[in-house]
Amino acid sequence: MAAHSVLDVGCGTGSMLHRAREGGHAGRLVGLDPDRAALTRARRRTDIEWVEGTAVDAEWNAEFDLATMISHAFQCLVTDHELRASLAAIHAALREDGHFAFETRHPQTRAWEEWNPSNASDVTDASGRALRVWHEIESPVGDVVAFTTTTAEPDGTVLRVDHTSLRFLGVAALDAFLAEAGFEVEARYGDWNRGSVTTTSREIITIARRA
Repeated sequence: MAAHSVLDVGCGTGSMLHRAREGGHAGRLVGLDPDRAALTRARRRTDIEWVEGTAVDAEWNAEFDLATMISHAFQCLVTDHELRASLAAIHAALREDGHFAFETRHPQTRAWEEWNPSNASDVTDASGRALRVWHEIESPVGDVVAFTTTTAEPDGTVLRVDHTSLRFLGVAALDAFLAEAGFEVEARYGDWNRGSVTTTSREIITIARRA
């Protein structure tokens, strides 16, 4: 809320930026996402800029005070090339001393081991339709975990199966990529109450400054 101009990378349906505007943010808010369907929902608010694409596609130059990646979107950057290119683009989009805030799941807690059909979730989509969703791990290789997400009717009738890969980087690896891209870590938390990163932390929440 203190940043005059904010870029949300991987904004999805725009819920964070919607909330910021509703909470009184009067500056520039920009949401960026490659998912056209998600952006269609985000565009319900017309007082926010919505851009289809990825950070690498965009060519902003020193336009934002803050860039964010929420909902573990950072973990979708699976290869070293994707990660370096995205960090370079975010760095370029920030003004001098601008900040980049994001979170990843801490690999030490092995969250993917909980992603199995026995932990299926019952959810309601935007139209009010009841659905059941579950995950199945395919092949953890190094720090990358591949899995499927199945969306079904409440009775188990499968509607769609999506394939995803996520990268689980530890603190040292994250910091190496950030430093290479020209960022300095300014704050680091292990939970959403701003607790320190410990041996049991499930999150790595990072606020980095453009150096």
